[in-house]
Amino acid sequence: MPDTIQFELNGKQVEMPLDSTQSLLWALRTHFNLSGTKYGCGMGYCGSCTVLMDNEPVRSCSITMDDVAGKKITTIEGLASNGKLHPLQQAFADHDALQCGYCTPGMIMNAWGLLLKNPRPTRQQIIDGMEDNFCRCGAHTRIIAAIEAAAKEM
Repeated sequence: MPDTIQFELNGKQVEMPLDSTQSLLWALRTHFNLSGTKYGCGMGYCGSCTVLMDNEPVRSCSITMDDVAGKKITTIEGLASNGKLHPLQQAFADHDALQCGYCTPGMIMNAWGLLLKNPRPTRQQIIDGMEDNFCRCGAHTRIIAAIEAAAKEM
């Protein structure tokens, strides 16, 4: 019997065969069919693959499945509830905080991690907290506005 790994994924206990060389990113996309988490640089720099692990933003392309056992993983798909967007997702839509949308899931997950730690961040704290998530389209001003609005609403 092959080794398996168990963890919580978007509020549900899951299990899968353990491949210690597989990244969390590819497990999410291929084993669980969750395509919201994007492959960007593959080196943990761009932030497109950001998810929360025990409520901390992490680059899923740099996390091996060995490190996921017993953890709580939240992806962009895990934020919406009962068909209703999470306030942060809604703020991104309301403020047009995207263009191509490729970086958006990682931006939202990183912002959610920021807001979990600091529910009332200053504009500068938002800028500093989002600095390592890259948007090639240049929507940073709208992204900051969306996070500010979500923080006020929540």
